[in-house]
Amino acid sequence: MKFLILNGPNLNLLGTRETSIYGNQDFSSFFEELKSNFPQFQLDYFQSNIEGEIINKLHEVGFSFDGIILNAGAYTHTSVAIGDAVKAITTPVVEVHISNTFSRETFRHQSYISPNAKGVIIGFGLDSYTLALKSFL
Repeated sequence: MKFLILNGPNLNLLGTRETSIYGNQDFSSFFEELKSNFPQFQLDYFQSNIEGEIINKLHEVGFSFDGIILNAGAYTHTSVAIGDAVKAITTPVVEVHISNTFSRETFRHQSYISPNAKGVIIGFGLDSYTLALKSFL
């Protein structure tokens, strides 16, 4: 089975960015742990700070992969286009967030992705990605 983890803006700074919210671990080391914990799956990873690149990646894999784990970062709350891209593809998408977005600023309570996602996992740190992957089993 093939899965893509797709991260949006500023998630390339995990491990150094607001560690009180996002933790101390960088995503590349976490991704290596995830791959070793799920050797039966092909796991791919893509991160972009650019909205159009995220949409292009959804279009690229959205008809051939078994699942997509999407943390669109702040685009979650602003991008109708990413929400539309999730709606347009056939591969199921699980929306994830490292922090509990509902305990943060009010604008983070709205998601343009959630209505089109298979499910949403929020607030379990990097374990949100593990839980999302397990949801496909």
